[in-house]
Amino acid sequence: MTLELPLIITFIGYLLTTLLIGYFAYRATNTLSDYILGGRQLGPAVTALSVGASDMSGWLLLGLPGAIYLSGLGEIWIGVGLLIGAFFNWIIVAPRLRGFTEKAGNALTIPEFFENRFQDKSGILRLASAITILIFFTFYVSSGLVGGAILFEKVFELNYLQALIFGAIIIVSYTFLGGFLAVSWTDFFQGCLMLLALVILPIVAIQELGGWQQTEQILTSTNPQYAELFTNFSWIGFISLMAWGLGYFGQPHILSRFMAIRSVEDIPTSRNIAMSWMILSLLGALAVGLVGIAYYADAPLENSETVFIFLAKALLNPWVAGVIIAAILSAIMSTIDSQLIVCSSVIVEDFYKKYSKKPATEGQLVWLTRFSLLAIATLATIIALDPQSSVLGLVSYAWAGFGSAFGPTIILALYWQGYTRFGAMASIVTGAVIVIVWGELAHLGGLFALYEMIPGFTLALLSGYLVSKFTHRENAPESEMFKTLTR
Repeated sequence: MTLELPLIITFIGYLLTTLLIGYFAYRATNTLSDYILGGRQLGPAVTALSVGASDMSGWLLLGLPGAIYLSGLGEIWIGVGLLIGAFFNWIIVAPRLRGFTEKAGNALTIPEFFENRFQDKSGILRLASAITILIFFTFYVSSGLVGGAILFEKVFELNYLQALIFGAIIIVSYTFLGGFLAVSWTDFFQGCLMLLALVILPIVAIQELGGWQQTEQILTSTNPQYAELFTNFSWIGFISLMAWGLGYFGQPHILSRFMAIRSVEDIPTSRNIAMSWMILSLLGALAVGLVGIAYYADAPLENSETVFIFLAKALLNPWVAGVIIAAILSAIMSTIDSQLIVCSSVIVEDFYKKYSKKPATEGQLVWLTRFSLLAIATLATIIALDPQSSVLGLVSYAWAGFGSAFGPTIILALYWQGYTRFGAMASIVTGAVIVIVWGELAHLGGLFALYEMIPGFTLALLSGYLVSKFTHRENAPESEMFKTLTR
């Protein structure tokens, strides 16, 4: 790949645009509530695309097309599972979480919501959930930094370390300035750009290959199994791919968007926009992977996760390629920024404000949140130093961790009056521990080849139910709080 001036100019123009958005958001951010949740004033369209962009991340433009390029159409079952999970997340979780978090002491973070919902005076539940967020989000942020490093490495011809540091500086800058508002506004812009890229690139590639019939012919002649939905089918593999959808119920960076939307009445409109965007984007990512197989049939790529980058460079006008490649950075940034905001919010809201005896002004808390963000970003960068890290692998681990630890806890907290604080603690600890242990045993194969989300989510749900049954008391504070929230 050779550097071209139009591509560089377009790419830098995009980066400057995001920094400008960060500056305007900085001007509009005055309180800790503004920095963490944007004052709960997000409109439906911004919420929808912000959810989609922060959810899909670099996985949509790097991980999924790379998986399709490597293994064929059978990898699309991850996308099907995600679609189902996202839809039910909007239906089951979004409306109640928006209302409950505001009624429960105007909770700004998930750990704070848990503490208020269960009336946990000990602070242990809040502490356990905050630690879980910091552990898994550090790995999740690392996955985004790996994706950013791959991008800068290929576009600007840097070595991996230079690309990683350059990407981290760019991605952290506007989030540091503008907080949640900057994240949400840029995610809306980035979501539009990502969709545009995923629609344009496969169309251009198919035309270059001589039309769909010719593309399909090359695809099947390369390997007939690439076009089959059930290539090398196994029930463990199929269930594992579909189980990705369970993760939606416990992702703090997605749940925070539900907490920040302007009103519960805006949720149906936002859901329709979000699901339409998601369907079109997943179809586009699928098409990129398939046409990549055909286009590079005679000269396979060394790294499958670079198929989107190489196709854009090979097929598009340099000015257009700059915009399209910027879409990859959009995808990466849209998740990292959300995760950094959640992590820094947890450090300040759930650690500093909870345990510090030193009073602080709103302005001081905002700046403390900014510097906490820098600390998490630095640690995630260190984890991402391994150039062999897989975007999909890191995302898979963190996604399972949150889905298992928080998914059952959120659902039961929103819908079951008999759920106790001891049951919630059991769900969080069981889900997190099972994911960590199962991941370590995955190399043994057999049953341990099953995606850790499945045992983690199932056992967390079961442990929460059983412990709550044993510890439930009539007229307990958490039961009374549930009655208050559902009035």
